[in-house]
Order: sequence, then C-alpha cells, then structure tokens
Amino acid sequence: MVVRELTGGIYFGQPRGFGTNDKGEEIGFNTEIYSVSEIDRIARVAFEVARKRGGKLCSVDKANVLEASMLWRKRVTAIASEFPDVELSHMYVDNASMQLVRNPKQFDTIVTNNSYGDILSDEASMITGSIGMLPSASVGESGPGLFEPIHGSAPDIAGQDKANPRATILSAAMLLKYGLGTENAAKRIETAVTETLDNGFRTGDIYSPGTTLVGCKRMGEEVLKALDSQK
Repeated sequence: MVVRELTGGIYFGQPRGFGTNDKGEEIGFNTEIYSVSEIDRIARVAFEVARKRGGKLCSVDKANVLEASMLWRKRVTAIASEFPDVELSHMYVDNASMQLVRNPKQFDTIVTNNSYGDILSDEASMITGSIGMLPSASVGESGPGLFEPIHGSAPDIAGQDKANPRATILSAAMLLKYGLGTENAAKRIETAVTETLDNGFRTGDIYSPGTTLVGCKRMGEEVLKALDSQK
C-alpha cells in the first residue's frame, strides 16, 4: 500500500515559473516545500493504514540531500511515538525504487511525498502485472473519500468489453475497509477477486497461455459467482 501526500510538495510549492539566470539563459524552477502540519497529517493516515495491515510502515524520502525530506523524516519519526504497535523504517527514494523491483514483499505500507508517491505507486502497480488490478483512494481529514481505480478511463477500449474490472471492484473493497470500517465485507470482495484469479480467469492485460481469456463483463460475473459462493 502506497500512501501518497497529494496536496503539497513540488507540484504545488511556490515560487514556481520561468525566468532568466545570471548568464542570460532561460530557466524553469519549482519549489519542494512541506509544513509540519502537512507531514503530520499524512503520517497519521499512513500509520492508521499500516495498523490495519501488517503493522509495518516504511517512510520514503531523500533526507540525505533535501531539507524538505529532512523535516519529513523528523516529523514522521515524531508521529511514530503515537503508534507504538507499528514498526517504522526509513528508506531513500532511489533505494526504494530499486527494492520495489528486487524484493517487493519486504514492504507492507509505504508513506511518501507527492512526487515520489506519483512515481513509486505506478512502479508498484506493475508488480501485480497490470494497472488494471489496483484500487486507489483520495481521502482528506474529514468527509467522504474518492475511491477509484489507479488507472484512467481508457477511452481507446471503451465499449469493447476488454477492460479489467478488478481495480474498480477492489476500489469498492477499499471503500468498505478504509472509508466505512467494514472490514469483513471488504474481505469478502477481496477473497472473491483472488478466487477468480486462482480459477485462471484473465482479461487481456494479464492473460498468459494456460489461463482463460474473458472480457470485462464475464470477469465481473465470475467475481459475483465467487462472492455468492461464500454465503
């Protein structure tokens, strides 16, 4: 699980823009900036998520060279005292990108800033074989979150019965687990999705010889069958 800060960092920091340096060359510039409140907020979310999972949280930064990351690491470490049941570790982003490929099972929950999370979450998605497998959520401190597949709308295959519906289905499970706190209901959906995979059903994005190629509609039906069989 990658917990990404979404409203701060270099994507929104000021100042930003274009200018000219002392040599007369055109330059572009952005600002990586985080406040204590922004870091504390996302850190607490990540610790709560880790608490519901395997109890391990890895904070990813670049604290060896960036002041914004130094503050990030300082604050995440401070917030850890509120969650003594969660094991906290730190990792530089370049190493984390390598470790995700080398040994993804070492991670349970990752928390990181906006730009690093943008990259690492896409990298992590391909470990599963396809971005069509992964749910996501955009949540705030209060009010409803937005739970949706990590991928876009894929207009190039619209209406062709080719899309992988699992990310959408698992987004509903994520809503139940993290948005509504109904973990048993979420587990039923997750189990049904896993069962369809175990039974060899595949949409085109994850198809391989020896498995059963089905479309979006059939895949949804198979998940429903697996869900109903749990009764």
